[in-house]
Amino acid sequence: MSDSETVPAATTPETPGSAPALPRQALEIASGYAFTGPALDLGALMWDGACLADAQIRIPLPMLNRHGLVAGATGTGKTKTLQLIAEQLSAQGVPVFLADIKGDVSGISAPGQDSERVRARAGEVHQQWTATGFPAEFYALGGIGHGIPVRATVTSFGPVLLSKVLQLNQTQEQSLGLIFHYADQKGLELIDLKDLRAVVAFLTSDEGKAELKGIGGLSSATAGVILRSLTAFEAQGMGDFFGEPEFDTAEFLRTAEDGRGMVSVLELPAVQDKPQLFSTFLMWLLADLFHDLPEVGDADKPKLVFFFDEAHLLFNGASKAFLDSITQTVRLIRSKGVGVFFVTQTPKDVPADVLAQLGNRVQHAVRAFTPDDQKALRATVKTFPNSAYDMEELLTGLGTGEAVVTVLSEKGAPTPVAATRLRAPESLMGPVEGAVLERAVRGSVLHGRYAQAVDRESAYERLQGARGAKGPDEVRGRGRGREEERSVVEQVVGSGMFKSLARSVGTQIGREITRSVFGTARRRSAR
Repeated sequence: MSDSETVPAATTPETPGSAPALPRQALEIASGYAFTGPALDLGALMWDGACLADAQIRIPLPMLNRHGLVAGATGTGKTKTLQLIAEQLSAQGVPVFLADIKGDVSGISAPGQDSERVRARAGEVHQQWTATGFPAEFYALGGIGHGIPVRATVTSFGPVLLSKVLQLNQTQEQSLGLIFHYADQKGLELIDLKDLRAVVAFLTSDEGKAELKGIGGLSSATAGVILRSLTAFEAQGMGDFFGEPEFDTAEFLRTAEDGRGMVSVLELPAVQDKPQLFSTFLMWLLADLFHDLPEVGDADKPKLVFFFDEAHLLFNGASKAFLDSITQTVRLIRSKGVGVFFVTQTPKDVPADVLAQLGNRVQHAVRAFTPDDQKALRATVKTFPNSAYDMEELLTGLGTGEAVVTVLSEKGAPTPVAATRLRAPESLMGPVEGAVLERAVRGSVLHGRYAQAVDRESAYERLQGARGAKGPDEVRGRGRGREEERSVVEQVVGSGMFKSLARSVGTQIGREITRSVFGTARRRSAR
């Protein structure tokens, strides 16, 4: 902003979030954040090169389930912003889910370290900084790395998400959906990858040809491609992520004994070289929450705020059906009390239909060194409402720990764009030591529930048993007549032993398989 644009100081009486002698335009911005109800404090307004500590920039707590976006170039402070928001949500009794890609979010469980830099930032934004650790649980996909193992059964994960992980094309994705439908109909539970591999192998075998013909639109060639993809996927060590005990996403909704929200940190450094896998697994967690939670409408505060880090990995190369499913999930999960914040480098990483649903925005600095960067900068500016700032100049000039903010007010209307100097997190800005993390994991009440993998009888064992004990020769030798014409799977599914086992399994896990928008299996618990 140039000197010629400077306006006279305002003489408006002081109101919450403002102060006398603020420039008129700055006062107008600050008044947009003067909320009367509970809110999260992000920092102080920046205007014309100065930090105006009396003009506080905030997010109303009830609006956190209207979703959000935290964006910015690498090294601009996105992770610290997540930490700052997560701390305040926890303090107000709201559980939080965070994906820790680089391994530096675990510090949220420990008090921060006082320093001149922290005191200086706190003074600039009128923050009463106190070193504070927050209640946290640490998880790890498949138990790889430090954390309570998070596993999904293949049946629950479903064909759409699995197709994304296997990088199948649209035809192959549809075919995989038919295979899942076949397994569902026959009561063949797909617990781990070997179960799915066994079903596909059976359908492509001589004894399974009749079954394959009964599945409309599934060619043996496509089934063969899927089988090879599964085998290669498993050979890369991906089998650990699928199995039992399957993780119950309701664990994310807990609060600590002191009433603070539990911060669930999914530790991903050990699998950061498998971005397709962990990004799709995050979507499964979100879809599972969507299935299980009841409608709550507009609540006083969210049931959970879910931070989806490295969001671009989810959208890259995604099919239209997959993107439509994401859009629908994000649109509908708000009414179930869950807020979703996507975290990525630029708003253009997020499809327009999803971006349109993200009511709260925290945009860190944008780099514009190349023509492509300049194009991305202009596109980012267009995603913001009209502003009193020169947005291109502002976005490229922000320092670390500064951001452009616009949120939804208590009435649901967008607030004015506000350049903001952000508060400092009160927890440790960095990882806790590995030994401390391991003690926290082993000391958790959830460790005994999920630590040990269980491999009970499922599709693989049933098909193996059918081939070994109920082959055509043995059936013919027992004089079963027409039964020798039935397929192996029909024999297994129709047997009294199978029905008894199916009933016991159904009672054990309370599962009625219904497939949702993502093709994930909805669990109806008997608890």
